[in-house]
Amino acid sequence: MPARILVAEDDRKQAELIRRYLEREGHEATVVHDGRAALDHARHRAPDLLLLDVLLPGVDGLDVCRSLRSDRDIPIIMLTARAAEDDLLLGLALGADDYLTKPYRPRELVARVAAVLRRAARAPRADPERYRVGDLVVDLARHEVHAGGRPVATTPAEFTILACLAASPGRAFTRQSLLERVGGFDVTSRTIDMHVMNLRRKVEPVPTRPRYLLTVYGVGYKLAEPREEGTGGAP
Repeated sequence: MPARILVAEDDRKQAELIRRYLEREGHEATVVHDGRAALDHARHRAPDLLLLDVLLPGVDGLDVCRSLRSDRDIPIIMLTARAAEDDLLLGLALGADDYLTKPYRPRELVARVAAVLRRAARAPRADPERYRVGDLVVDLARHEVHAGGRPVATTPAEFTILACLAASPGRAFTRQSLLERVGGFDVTSRTIDMHVMNLRRKVEPVPTRPRYLLTVYGVGYKLAEPREEGTGGAP
């Protein structure tokens, strides 16, 4: 499906190459070369997806991502020459949907774009206060969880984690990112593992073979997409 894509890349030759590949796939691509322009465009024109270079002049890509995630839900793929795991985890913790390290093949970038757009299209939109993934329902307005039609009692921390995951099925969240959302309920990121373990006992048909709450090894957790088969295992 054609999409309106914002490309924030300060390397003009690289930006032009990306634009050409995206337009070849039928997308509408707009290019900006600094972080401030990326923020302004994203907030005023609401693109369907943002390709965001980390090392932008002015406001860098990490700050752009952090700022947009405070008031927007635009899918973001971060592009960077940094290959360190810490940079990858930081990008995901700030809310990036995917992360691609330079140098990359343009065809791989196009494939990542298509995958993130498909995921965004499947995300629940009709009722932003009620998320459903298979037989799992998270109702924000009523602060209720149902699994397989039965009510599930959750602690405040458990509900916050589940609601966060349910709002973006398929998206991987780091333990630190979940910890920041839970806020005062936790002391260390290890306690996120305990909350997830408890949630699995409550919502999974077979807690040791989770269908919904999946482990993303080396990163954290995600909620399975509607047709995704999970073998996440224990935390």
